[in-house]
This record gives sequence, C-alpha cells and structure tokens, in this order.
Amino acid sequence: MSPVIDVLIAGSGPAGSLAATILARAGARVMVLDRATFPRPKLCGDTLNPGALAVLRRLGLGAATGGSAPLDGWIVTGEDGVRVEGRYDGANGRAISRSGFDAALLMAAAGAGARIEQGVLVQGPVVDSSEDGPAVTGLRINGRQGKSLQIRSRLVIAADGRYSRVARALGLSRAAPWPRRWAIGAYFEDVGGMTGFGEMHVRSTHYMGIAPLVRGVTNACVVTPHIDGRLPADCLTTLLRTDPLLGERFAHARMVTAPICLGPLAVDARAAGAPGLLLAGDAAGFVDPITGDGLRFALRGAELAAREALRTLESGWDGAHVRLFDARRREFAAKWRFNRTMRWIVTYPAAVRAAGYGVSIVPRLLQHAIRYAGDVHAA
Repeated sequence: MSPVIDVLIAGSGPAGSLAATILARAGARVMVLDRATFPRPKLCGDTLNPGALAVLRRLGLGAATGGSAPLDGWIVTGEDGVRVEGRYDGANGRAISRSGFDAALLMAAAGAGARIEQGVLVQGPVVDSSEDGPAVTGLRINGRQGKSLQIRSRLVIAADGRYSRVARALGLSRAAPWPRRWAIGAYFEDVGGMTGFGEMHVRSTHYMGIAPLVRGVTNACVVTPHIDGRLPADCLTTLLRTDPLLGERFAHARMVTAPICLGPLAVDARAAGAPGLLLAGDAAGFVDPITGDGLRFALRGAELAAREALRTLESGWDGAHVRLFDARRREFAAKWRFNRTMRWIVTYPAAVRAAGYGVSIVPRLLQHAIRYAGDVHAA
C-alpha cells in the first residue's frame, strides 16, 4: 500500500512552513512535524531583508509580517570611530519577532491544507533498500512512552534546523570546523538611541547585532568565540555595557526575556539531500549571521525544495536532490562567497582593523556591501 502522505516535513520553522504551504496549495498531502509548540522563542536577529520580503510577497504571504517594524537599512560600526550608514534605497526590510513570524507562517501552512503535528520529536530518517539503492521513505518519531514509531511518505523534506537529526544521521551535514562561534541574544526595553536602522557593531573579538522591534523592544545579540564559562546573561550584558559606543545606550536598559545561547553556529552541508530526501533551511547549511540574510536563504531555499518536491511527485525521483543542489548553487553561490569573506574578516582582529581602515577611506564600499547583504537586487 502506498503512503497516504505525499510529503513529510521535519521542522516547522520558516523553511518547513513555507515549503508546506507551497506543496499544500498545489494539492499535495503534507504533514509537518515539530518538537516545539508554537509560538515559541527563537534566537535570531529578527530581521527580514528586502530579498526575504520579496519571496513572501511573491507567494502571497506578506501578511506574515504583521506586527513588524520598518527597517530602513543598517548602521555598521567598527573600532577607531568607523561608522557607516547604508540605506535600502528603493526597497525596505522589516524587523519582526521570530516567535510571531514563525507562528504566522505555520498558520498559513495549516490554512493551505497541511497537517501540523506539534510536540513531536523526530529521531531520524527511515531508510529502505530497493533495487536502485537505499532511499529515505519516512521519519522515525518518539511515540507514547518513548516508543519509536515510523511515519511513511513518498518524499521527505528535512527543515529541522542546524542540528538536523535527519541530515546528520545520513552524514549530509556537520558543524563547521572553523570558525567556532556562539550567539547569545535577548530582548531589552529602554535601550537609548534606537532608530529605524538595524545595527551591526564589529569589534576585534566579537560582533553585536541590534534590531528595533515594535513597542520599544530591542533585540540584542552578541556573537563571540569566547563564552569563558560565564552565564549567558552576564556575557551578553557585559559586552553591551562595556562597549565604548553602546555602553551608555544600554546602561539603563532592562532585559525582558531570558537570554538564549546557541552554538557553535556554522554548519556545512555536503549535499542538498539524498534519494527520497531534500534539505531546506538551516539543515542545508548555515553561516554566521553577520550579514543578516539568513531568513532569505531559508525562504528562497524552501521555495526551491518545494519546486523539486512537486516535480518529483509528478514525475518520480530522478535525482531531485542533485537538481536541488545545482539550483541552490546557482541561486546562492555568489552570496555564499560574500558571506564567507565577511566571516573570515570578523575572525581575525587584524582583518577587522584593516577593513575598518579601508571603509573609513571609502565608505561607499560598505554602503554597497549593506545593499548586497540585504539582497536588494533580488527585491
């Protein structure tokens, strides 16, 4: 008997929910599994760049950004007084809580007809042998009393995040050996000097991202290679309040949520799937968030995965994971090179100082980089 589920999706973050929406709208029978119950807190820079918004608008999902604040561009600072303001001229971004954004996208998937199962832990893939070789035919989940159960489907999409149990079980992804950095983030109130710009403050040993949300709430994240055994809250507030530029602005700020710590951040993926399986979102690879374009990668990557899934449902597998790999490379290769360069620069203090010197002489270089990081061309 053939499976009654066409596509089984592990993970209901932005990539999983977007893929589910596209597939369900096309008539596919879709089930989405996630161990969380939504809305749930999520560590993120909380910004959607113009390229990400373009994907949402094209798919009729602009309503998912309700309750967001406009983002005019980015202010980037370095040491020795370097400061550059880059506007999204002719385009716009949004700052939005991931808790609300993710829940809105999941509701859209349910509204399109996808079946959503929350509070379900995916253990890994179900792999069967055939005359064409091994293929993923479903997912193993934790059932009642911890009993392992199998759910079968014609196709699986793994969108279960950086530590994807599905991708890692098949050797498709791993933590990048370099660089190894951790992110710590929380929400604050009463942060001084906030504007309609996101902010990235690059220092020789770490960098800090700040995003202005609605109702006077500010998202503040620190990315650092050194936790040094400190509690996340202590590490976050110390770096913010001792920074020469930010110290006064955070002197009277109140942390209104518990900090979340995540890391090591970077994940390398060697493929976009395997027979019977496609990867989407952070499961397909993740880089440091300094460029603020993670959600555009997730949304556009999910769109590409959903397109290949629909083709597979209609015509059979025929190397869909290879086609997805090629499509992702065509779509993202130049941006990946840009992001790797930015990741390399912030790893070495001397490179940070050299970049700051160059920007102080030719600030238009960084202004152009801000527009490129924002995927303004894609918008």
